[in-house]
Amino acid sequence: MKQMKSLFVALTCLLVSVSCGVDKVIPAEQLPAVVNTFVQSNFPGKKIIYAEKDGRSFECRLDEGTKMEFNKLGEWTKVDCHAASVPEAIVPAAIKTYVKSNFPNALITQIEKVRRGYDVELSNKLDLTFSPEGALLKMDD
Repeated sequence: MKQMKSLFVALTCLLVSVSCGVDKVIPAEQLPAVVNTFVQSNFPGKKIIYAEKDGRSFECRLDEGTKMEFNKLGEWTKVDCHAASVPEAIVPAAIKTYVKSNFPNALITQIEKVRRGYDVELSNKLDLTFSPEGALLKMDD
Protein backbone atom coordinates (compact mmCIF):
# COMPACT_ATOMS: atom_id res chain seq x y z
CA MET A 1 0.00 0.00 0.00
CA LYS A 2 2.83 2.38 0.87
CA GLN A 3 4.42 1.67 -2.52
CA MET A 4 1.14 2.42 -4.28
CA LYS A 5 0.86 5.75 -2.44
CA SER A 6 4.42 6.68 -3.41
CA LEU A 7 3.73 5.79 -7.05
CA PHE A 8 0.56 7.92 -7.02
CA VAL A 9 2.44 10.94 -5.59
CA ALA A 10 5.23 10.53 -8.15
CA LEU A 11 2.80 10.32 -11.07
CA THR A 12 0.87 13.33 -9.80
CA CYS A 13 4.08 15.38 -9.57
CA LEU A 14 5.09 14.29 -13.07
CA LEU A 15 1.69 15.21 -14.49
CA VAL A 16 1.78 18.66 -12.85
CA SER A 17 5.31 19.39 -14.07
CA VAL A 18 4.49 18.32 -17.63
CA SER A 19 1.27 20.35 -17.75
CA CYS A 20 3.06 23.50 -16.57
CA GLY A 21 5.25 23.46 -19.67
CA VAL A 22 2.34 23.30 -22.12
CA ASP A 23 1.81 26.35 -24.28
CA LYS A 24 -1.61 27.89 -23.88
CA VAL A 25 -3.15 30.40 -26.28
CA ILE A 26 -4.48 33.39 -24.36
CA PRO A 27 -6.28 36.62 -25.30
CA ALA A 28 -3.91 39.60 -25.68
CA GLU A 29 -5.67 41.22 -22.72
CA GLN A 30 -4.27 38.48 -20.45
CA LEU A 31 -0.67 39.43 -21.22
CA PRO A 32 1.06 41.35 -18.43
CA ALA A 33 0.40 45.11 -18.63
CA VAL A 34 4.13 45.71 -19.18
CA VAL A 35 3.96 43.62 -22.39
CA ASN A 36 1.08 45.68 -23.78
CA THR A 37 2.91 48.88 -22.82
CA PHE A 38 6.06 47.63 -24.59
CA VAL A 39 4.07 46.89 -27.75
CA GLN A 40 2.24 50.23 -27.70
CA SER A 41 5.48 52.17 -27.10
CA ASN A 42 7.68 50.38 -29.62
CA PHE A 43 5.16 49.33 -32.27
CA PRO A 44 2.56 52.14 -32.35
CA GLY A 45 -0.52 51.31 -34.37
CA LYS A 46 0.28 47.58 -34.45
CA LYS A 47 -2.07 44.98 -33.04
CA ILE A 48 -1.34 41.78 -31.12
CA ILE A 49 -3.03 39.02 -33.12
CA TYR A 50 -1.70 36.02 -31.17
CA ALA A 51 -0.57 35.49 -27.58
CA GLU A 52 0.66 32.43 -25.77
CA LYS A 53 1.69 31.56 -22.21
CA ASP A 54 3.68 28.55 -21.08
CA GLY A 55 3.92 29.17 -17.33
CA ARG A 56 7.39 30.71 -17.43
CA SER A 57 7.13 33.01 -20.41
CA PHE A 58 4.89 34.72 -22.95
CA GLU A 59 5.00 34.96 -26.71
CA CYS A 60 3.05 37.20 -29.03
CA ARG A 61 2.81 38.10 -32.69
CA LEU A 62 1.79 41.39 -34.24
CA ASP A 63 -0.40 41.93 -37.27
CA GLU A 64 2.63 42.83 -39.43
CA GLY A 65 4.50 39.61 -38.52
CA THR A 66 6.79 40.62 -35.66
CA LYS A 67 7.28 37.88 -33.08
CA MET A 68 8.20 38.70 -29.48
CA GLU A 69 9.05 36.68 -26.41
CA PHE A 70 8.86 37.85 -22.80
CA ASN A 71 9.89 36.33 -19.47
CA LYS A 72 7.42 35.75 -16.63
CA LEU A 73 7.90 39.35 -15.45
CA GLY A 74 6.91 40.68 -18.87
CA GLU A 75 10.44 41.81 -19.84
CA TRP A 76 11.28 41.22 -23.49
CA THR A 77 13.76 38.44 -24.20
CA LYS A 78 13.51 38.29 -27.99
CA VAL A 79 12.15 40.53 -30.74
CA ASP A 80 12.12 39.24 -34.32
CA CYS A 81 10.94 41.69 -36.97
CA HIS A 82 11.96 39.40 -39.86
CA ALA A 83 12.94 41.79 -42.68
CA ALA A 84 12.15 45.04 -40.83
CA SER A 85 14.29 46.80 -38.25
CA VAL A 86 13.71 46.23 -34.54
CA PRO A 87 12.84 49.44 -32.67
CA GLU A 88 16.01 51.42 -31.97
CA ALA A 89 14.84 52.12 -28.42
CA ILE A 90 15.37 48.50 -27.37
CA VAL A 91 18.90 48.15 -28.81
CA PRO A 92 21.71 49.06 -26.38
CA ALA A 93 23.66 52.13 -27.55
CA ALA A 94 26.99 50.30 -27.91
CA ILE A 95 25.41 47.69 -30.19
CA LYS A 96 23.68 50.35 -32.27
CA THR A 97 26.96 52.21 -32.69
CA TYR A 98 28.90 49.06 -33.67
CA VAL A 99 26.32 48.01 -36.27
CA LYS A 100 26.01 51.50 -37.79
CA SER A 101 29.80 51.88 -37.98
CA ASN A 102 30.59 48.46 -39.42
CA PHE A 103 27.44 47.61 -41.39
CA PRO A 104 25.91 50.97 -42.40
CA ASN A 105 23.49 49.40 -44.89
CA ALA A 106 22.27 46.60 -42.60
CA LEU A 107 19.25 46.60 -40.31
CA ILE A 108 19.02 44.85 -36.96
CA THR A 109 16.12 42.50 -37.69
CA GLN A 110 16.28 40.41 -34.53
CA ILE A 111 17.64 40.86 -31.02
CA GLU A 112 17.64 38.36 -28.19
CA LYS A 113 18.78 38.68 -24.59
CA VAL A 114 20.91 35.68 -23.71
CA ARG A 115 22.92 34.71 -20.65
CA ARG A 116 26.16 36.03 -22.14
CA GLY A 117 24.64 39.28 -23.46
CA TYR A 118 22.78 39.78 -26.74
CA ASP A 119 22.41 37.86 -29.99
CA VAL A 120 21.67 40.11 -32.94
CA GLU A 121 20.71 39.17 -36.48
CA LEU A 122 21.26 41.64 -39.30
CA SER A 123 19.44 42.01 -42.62
CA ASN A 124 22.64 40.90 -44.38
CA LYS A 125 22.23 37.53 -42.57
CA LEU A 126 25.15 38.02 -40.18
CA ASP A 127 24.63 36.87 -36.59
CA LEU A 128 26.48 38.88 -33.97
CA THR A 129 26.92 38.10 -30.28
CA PHE A 130 27.61 40.95 -27.87
CA SER A 131 28.52 41.08 -24.20
CA PRO A 132 26.07 42.75 -21.79
CA GLU A 133 28.20 45.90 -22.17
CA GLY A 134 27.92 45.80 -25.97
CA ALA A 135 31.37 44.47 -26.93
CA LEU A 136 31.40 42.15 -29.94
CA LEU A 137 32.13 38.55 -28.86
CA LYS A 138 31.36 36.54 -32.00
CA MET A 139 30.28 36.85 -35.64
CA ASP A 140 28.69 34.11 -37.76
CA ASP A 141 27.23 34.12 -41.24
